[in-house]
Amino acid sequence: MSEYDNNNRGVLFKNDKKETDNHPDYKGRIDVNGQEYWLSAWIKERKGTNQKYMSLSVGDRVEPKESPHQDTVIEDISDDPIDLSQIPF
Repeated sequence: MSEYDNNNRGVLFKNDKKETDNHPDYKGRIDVNGQEYWLSAWIKERKGTNQKYMSLSVGDRVEPKESPHQDTVIEDISDDPIDLSQIPF
């Protein structure tokens, strides 16, 4: 069985966490030429008609930031003398 190729394809799921009209009705992701993006969609209605359409927004897929404390190296300076005259207050 061959592996599924998702290049130049996307998926949208109903947004069950929508709280305001500004939140998208559907959220998902799309792959364009090997680059992955977030995809959002809002169900809209054309003024003066009953014609419905989807308004789309594409955004960069940003990986979650690492914790600021992760991989932090703290230098032990406990034996170094402190020059109190250098403190500005």
